[in-house]
Amino acid sequence: MITRELYLKKLRLLRDQDLIKVITGVRRCGKSTLLEAFRNELLESGVNSENIIFMNFEERENLSFCEWTALYDEILAKTKRNKKNYVFLDEVQLVTNFEKLVDSLFVRKDVDLYITGSNAYLLSGELATLLTGRYIAINLHPFSFLEYTLAFPEEKNTDRLFRQYLNSSAFPEAVNISKTAPGLVNDYLKSIYDTVIGKDIITRHKLRNFNNLQRIIEFLFDAVGSLVSPTNIAEQLNMYSGKKISHNTVIKLIGYLTESYILYNAPRYDIKGKELLSTNEKYYVVDLGLKNITSTNKFDADLGHKLENVVYFELLRRGGMVFVGKNKDKEVDFILQKANNEREYFQVAYSVNDEKTFEREISSFRSIKDNYPKFLLTLDYDNAVIDGIQKKNVIDWLLDT
Repeated sequence: MITRELYLKKLRLLRDQDLIKVITGVRRCGKSTLLEAFRNELLESGVNSENIIFMNFEERENLSFCEWTALYDEILAKTKRNKKNYVFLDEVQLVTNFEKLVDSLFVRKDVDLYITGSNAYLLSGELATLLTGRYIAINLHPFSFLEYTLAFPEEKNTDRLFRQYLNSSAFPEAVNISKTAPGLVNDYLKSIYDTVIGKDIITRHKLRNFNNLQRIIEFLFDAVGSLVSPTNIAEQLNMYSGKKISHNTVIKLIGYLTESYILYNAPRYDIKGKELLSTNEKYYVVDLGLKNITSTNKFDADLGHKLENVVYFELLRRGGMVFVGKNKDKEVDFILQKANNEREYFQVAYSVNDEKTFEREISSFRSIKDNYPKFLLTLDYDNAVIDGIQKKNVIDWLLDT
């Protein structure tokens, strides 16, 4: 088992804090395993097993709790009075009126509450209204490259391992399968994909036209790292198909995809004007292995945009908001806006050994007038500081935490 240290560290800091710990993320990214690992840490720290209540609502024995009041009574009957009780509710959104259950447990001073869910519905609507200021969300992703290396301790060539990471899946179980039955990895990924699309989108939103959703998924998976807009997507799809799709339909379906955490978006920010822009943004797929089951771009194709996809999720893991930067007529791949109001700028390129490519990549930095750190991440081996710009090997950067 790979220890998800980044996320466990957050849970340790939040233990016994008067907040609901909400762990979100795409299906099968490791939310249940993370909760189990934290439960084991509690036991090792001296917490009695009787003070830990763990329920997974995808398990058959918990399907009978269709009403939140009955479940609340069941949990309350298991708590120990005058002691802190740690309550873990896995995939709690499957419980009818789960918002009321969560709120009722939270107000109890003897309960430290942890919940997980596989779509943004968990933090939308009534729950967010009820719990404003009373919860903290931890968004979990498939393995980072650092975690991925821990799964392959026998592989000492990090360059080769990183090429594998770019072209494979980082879902924890997919990594395990790749070691013993690599031919079955795509079957496993297809099952995740079908579940997310089927349960979290089609069933939940009662969609009847699956074709439009599939067309948008294929378009955005192939357009990873490219600036797109709903209008542009509709025009492109209508150009190559006799079936029309409207701008509003595109907006709605993209919203469903981001809600399910299968796609993430990076909006554009005008550096000079200091404002968010309402047109064009970039989308990134939560796991590059999913591109292989839907996209025509296969192994070793489009490596530059795959590299950008990896950097985007690493920036999310390191904390803060991630934007695409616009500086006059230039584009900055990423702006990481940190919680302390500091920021960092990033350009990502497969290689800048060619002088023209190098000048193109750093030209976006030259006209930025502030003194925040600027990084050029590539697969080149040399690290250097050029006019205050830090050129780093992206593998070194990913492993330097």
